[in-house]
Amino acid sequence: MEVMPASNRYGYEDLPGLMSLMSGDEKHDHAAASTLDVLWVLYDRVLRLSPKTLGSASRDRFYLSKGHGPMAYYAVLAAKGFLGVDELAGYGGFGSVLGWHPDRNLLPGAEISSGSLGHGLPLAVGTALGLRASGLTGARVFVLIGDGELDEGSNHEAIAFAGRRGLDQLNAVVVDNASATHGWPGGIEKRFSIEGWSATRADGRNHAALEEALTAPHPGRPHVVVAAIRKASP
Repeated sequence: MEVMPASNRYGYEDLPGLMSLMSGDEKHDHAAASTLDVLWVLYDRVLRLSPKTLGSASRDRFYLSKGHGPMAYYAVLAAKGFLGVDELAGYGGFGSVLGWHPDRNLLPGAEISSGSLGHGLPLAVGTALGLRASGLTGARVFVLIGDGELDEGSNHEAIAFAGRRGLDQLNAVVVDNASATHGWPGGIEKRFSIEGWSATRADGRNHAALEEALTAPHPGRPHVVVAAIRKASP
């Protein structure tokens, strides 16, 4: 599939309409909605990444570990010109590049395939380590994970390793909508900070606060932003 040229025709206010083009019984609407603002701020204000730079070794990398309910991800990619808006209506259909979970072999701009939770952060750690070894110290890696993924042991190993190796090219965003089974005493930030990470919390719907948190300097340490999402009242 040919990468579409970047376009400024779509803004944040268009995302709900773009998401509405995708239909099906496996949409995971709430999972998608929880990531929408973080994804927009990343692609609109933070990532040094565009359709034209996908092949550049010095590009930023974005890994979506929270791969269930990817409609927000697809809508943002379409808004930024990584794929055609006309592709959205085929979501989940036979022959569509937009599966129930993103497939890196089909979707322009997708760095990893996601589905099984708990894999994104370890992959991002390996990428950050590889970029450092290759001398590509200007390229950053951002990974978006859900708070429920912290129930997976692979993430705890990745957190400890990244902190001890001082992988300052690594940036994680944890969407915290209180979905974790076990939680963490003292909050999610503490789980990272005790392992040597720079850690902060921001309102997951406040774009200015997210941008400030995501771009905060953290020399010599990996960085995590806990994006707090308040659950809707029943």
